[in-house]
Amino acid sequence: MVDESAAKRYKRKTLIAFIVFFAMIGIAWAGWKWLVNQPLDNGIRGGIQTPLRKVLDLNEEVYSGLYSTKNLVKEYPKSAAVKKARVNGDVGLDETLFDTAAWKLQVVRTDADTLFLTMNDIKQLPKIDVVYNFKCIEGWSQITWWSGTRFSELIKKYSLHKEVQMKFVGMNTPDEEYYVGIDMPSIMHPQTLLCYELNGKPLPMNQGYPLRLIIPVKYGVKHLKRIGTISFSNTKPPDYWAERGYDYYTGL
Repeated sequence: MVDESAAKRYKRKTLIAFIVFFAMIGIAWAGWKWLVNQPLDNGIRGGIQTPLRKVLDLNEEVYSGLYSTKNLVKEYPKSAAVKKARVNGDVGLDETLFDTAAWKLQVVRTDADTLFLTMNDIKQLPKIDVVYNFKCIEGWSQITWWSGTRFSELIKKYSLHKEVQMKFVGMNTPDEEYYVGIDMPSIMHPQTLLCYELNGKPLPMNQGYPLRLIIPVKYGVKHLKRIGTISFSNTKPPDYWAERGYDYYTGL
């Protein structure tokens, strides 16, 4: 015969477990209702609820604090690179709105003076190859071979020392449809390229011809294709996907 006191304790524990279970469901539901009713961080384009953005900003502080330009992304032999690189988006690449003959890279200095550089100007800078595992935020990755000049070489060549003391770099496509904001330490990483070749040949149009960004320490959404304008600031420049709820830092 079951001990009556033991049976009572069992029933009491079961009741408490059910009460706690439904209380947790209630708390979770109330928390969700509170969260979805919070204001968005970007009212024009949507964005995400401000409490979630604060969490992402906290993550950014932690990961940027651990960042070092001395940590290099793993590189591979050219033979390991895929023959046909996957395209991770086409916003800002409308060929009908782009005049290849008229293209010049615009670099806006802090004194509002703008440099206008041709591809010949870019190709005068030291050229390097970077073969690494390109990672897309959608979950896929590929080993790809890119060639161009380090972003830091542009800074050195055109004496942009005042500009590089700022916190961020902004980049836009010529039609301004796509744009990114990147922290200065990441853009100055030795593997960050102003890239004009893929697999040893000029960039295809759908990969950002004539010049794109390759920044191995970031996910693909930061690798702006077809750079039109580069600017510098101490406040975060607009960023296409951050405005739509993604992480601004987007580091690996």
